[in-house]
Amino acid sequence: MTREQITENLADVRRLIVMACEKFGRDPKTVQLLAVSKTKPVDMIRTAIEAGQHEFGESYLQEALDKITIIGTEQAHWHYIGAIQSNKTRAIAENFSWVHTIASPKVARRLSEQAPAALNTLVQVNISGESSKAGVAPAELPSLIESLMPFDNIILRGLMTLPAPAENFEKQRVPFRQLREHFEAIQREFGQDLQAFDQLSMGMTADLEAAIAEGTTWLRIGTAIFGERTT
Repeated sequence: MTREQITENLADVRRLIVMACEKFGRDPKTVQLLAVSKTKPVDMIRTAIEAGQHEFGESYLQEALDKITIIGTEQAHWHYIGAIQSNKTRAIAENFSWVHTIASPKVARRLSEQAPAALNTLVQVNISGESSKAGVAPAELPSLIESLMPFDNIILRGLMTLPAPAENFEKQRVPFRQLREHFEAIQREFGQDLQAFDQLSMGMTADLEAAIAEGTTWLRIGTAIFGERTT
């Protein structure tokens, strides 16, 4: 994919976000674009940075660390969006500013102990109950949130989900609506102790509009920016 195509794609995605926000009464400033750059080369990320994109999502740790070493953290803010193995927490804590996939107290404790500065985190919820997906079951969410609150060096910012694909807009909205309802319930139950709990990471290229309709604050978009993944 050429530099011009990436730049045009970013502009197109931003237009889609603005249009969807206007359609559903959202302020576009409340929806942030996370460019999913996993499996994509450094040159593509640099092109996106030149086009004004600074938030990037990575799932494969060693690949991400190689990119962070080359690109740095001044113009790129790195979000970890993959499954977390407990023996990889130090590298994640030391190199990422956001982690979207907390699903256990053990991982959260290790990140808190190993992060050099306060780390923004989201709890991954397996909203569709798929055995192939990581994340906490919705019924276990309140107890998990309560168990994470004592960890001083992580900031609980909200929830993340990766639902099962759905073929139409209304069906796409259902899991996002469910996540938002759980998010609002957590705010009501723990609001005084979760001052910064204000983020929903949900929605990708195929269900962008449904996610905006249901309140996403982080859209994780890869294909529409960088093209299809080859691996």
